[in-house]
Amino acid sequence: MMGDGWSGAELGRLGRVMLEAAADAIILADRKGAIRFWNAGAERLFGFTAAEALGRPLDIIVPEPQRARHWAGFSRVMETGESRYGAGEVLAVPGLRKDGSRISLEFTIVPLHDQAGRMEGMAAILRDVTQRFEELRALRRQVAAAREGRAAEPRP
Repeated sequence: MMGDGWSGAELGRLGRVMLEAAADAIILADRKGAIRFWNAGAERLFGFTAAEALGRPLDIIVPEPQRARHWAGFSRVMETGESRYGAGEVLAVPGLRKDGSRISLEFTIVPLHDQAGRMEGMAAILRDVTQRFEELRALRRQVAAAREGRAAEPRP
């Protein structure tokens, strides 16, 4: 068993330290989508302080064009307790910073259940992959341009 030799209090303290100090953004939303936890990584990534984010809907980090799809998926997970992203799969989506700029995010979610097994909310661990996404998009454009150049060349 993981944590053998550690008391519940020690593990709880370790968990709090890890949640707060993680470089990645860690956010917890209740079943209505209100933000209930916002760590320092989330402050750096999105630009909102914890005081500004706590109690607000996840809409503050979801770009307008993606909100309907986001809330449909969120509601489905809250109703069923199941998500294909809850087993460690990574989801890639656009995100929104406080200054209105968009970023590319990868994240995993952790569904949170109460003692009766009902969904209480979700935690998400997010990271900014904007630079990698932009580099990949530029490479794809270069490959497409190279293919078009070869296709336009006369054949002997």
